[in-house]
Amino acid sequence: MDKAWKRCEREIAERLGGKRIPINGREECDIEHPWLAPEIKYRASLPEWFKAPLRQASVSARDKLAIVIWHEKGQRHEADTVVMKLVDFEEYFNPKGKEG
Repeated sequence: MDKAWKRCEREIAERLGGKRIPINGREECDIEHPWLAPEIKYRASLPEWFKAPLRQASVSARDKLAIVIWHEKGQRHEADTVVMKLVDFEEYFNPKGKEG
């Protein structure tokens, strides 16, 4: 039986329309995909300080896309990180390339 993190990678690959790449000393991302380079991180839990801003953005969003932008002091904004819910990503960016 697969370990939980492998199962997680497979499930996300399927949702995105990609294929999980097995670990074999690879330097590629976790999922092969035509236009995404997904790296999946599996954790037993995420810290509240990480989750709370997205909840706040989601409450305010109404019909807009809720995102959080993480900025590190002293870094250029090109290096900022954007975080959003997977379901919102799927709805807005249609990673499987289906019509609709």
